[in-house]
Amino acid sequence: MRLAKLPKFLTALTAVFAGTTAVLAPTAAHAAPAAKACVTDNKLVPSCGVLWGGAAGGFTSTPRDQALKTWEKASGRTATLFHQYHKGDEAFPTKAEIAMTNDPANPRVLLQNWKIAYGSSWAKVAKGEQDKRIDAFAKRAKAYGKKFFLVLNHEPENDVIAKKGSGWEAKDFAAMYRHTIERLRKQGVTNVVNVMAYMGNEKWMSQSWWADLYPGDKYVDWIGLDSYVSVEKGYYHYGTFADLLDRKPKKGGLGFYDWAATLHKTKPIMVAEWGAYHRVGRTTDKSFVYNGVVSELKKRPAIKAIVHFDTKKDDQGDRDISIDSTRASLAAFKKLAADPIFKVKIG
Repeated sequence: MRLAKLPKFLTALTAVFAGTTAVLAPTAAHAAPAAKACVTDNKLVPSCGVLWGGAAGGFTSTPRDQALKTWEKASGRTATLFHQYHKGDEAFPTKAEIAMTNDPANPRVLLQNWKIAYGSSWAKVAKGEQDKRIDAFAKRAKAYGKKFFLVLNHEPENDVIAKKGSGWEAKDFAAMYRHTIERLRKQGVTNVVNVMAYMGNEKWMSQSWWADLYPGDKYVDWIGLDSYVSVEKGYYHYGTFADLLDRKPKKGGLGFYDWAATLHKTKPIMVAEWGAYHRVGRTTDKSFVYNGVVSELKKRPAIKAIVHFDTKKDDQGDRDISIDSTRASLAAFKKLAADPIFKVKIG
């Protein structure tokens, strides 16, 4: 020991023998470890946390990019997922969509819904009659370059015509889905992460053909759910965030979350559309729904993304699914949006 350090050593030694406790500041080498960052993998699955998304301006003439930015400003958080809707031969990603994902200050990932069979049928797509349409999309997807989500015909339950030869049977949907994914893969498309998105309605879940919709784990990257709850007691689907996840077939069986997490354990779950509604003009506080979201997500680790659908009037014309229909509702939603569980970096 060098003599220059001897006084400090003796002082410390004296403190020990005197029965005092010395509190030493941690050095850089012994500092507390930093919290692990949540980052997405090649299928856009976060290593921790939950992806936060939004779709705004539905059933209005407002450009969707502008509507989302307004929604983001109101909620206080940028949407990591930007949900858009297309059909048939519409060319997407659009310039506006690409611009939204090229914003360095607000990085976003596209979540595209495509009704590929528009003007045709599921059976015809499965037979190859829309391969030109698929190939044109494949070229655009590869040119775009970035990873993005693709939902093929969300909520197919509502489109099923359970009649042999209709072209719209549940088995036709599954065949359409498989054919499209196989053709995209053959075209060398590697940046599309596909999502099978259900309605999760107990009416449809109890149908004999419901299970026939699923294309197979080989073709599905994520399992999605579009589901909503009412905040008006006694009105259709009144309940909490947990209720929109747990609806069960009318004749009994697993609720949606348990079905997906049990039968398809390797697949992350996305709540691809969700929200709380009241009838237009009957403003009711939505806080109790928003306040329960994070606690439910922590109970359900298979959920890796949630995407809020925001509109003042839905396609039925009588439901307000906006976050700001009351001041209390907006305050609760802003608190939800600020939760660190949604802090995920796109890898």
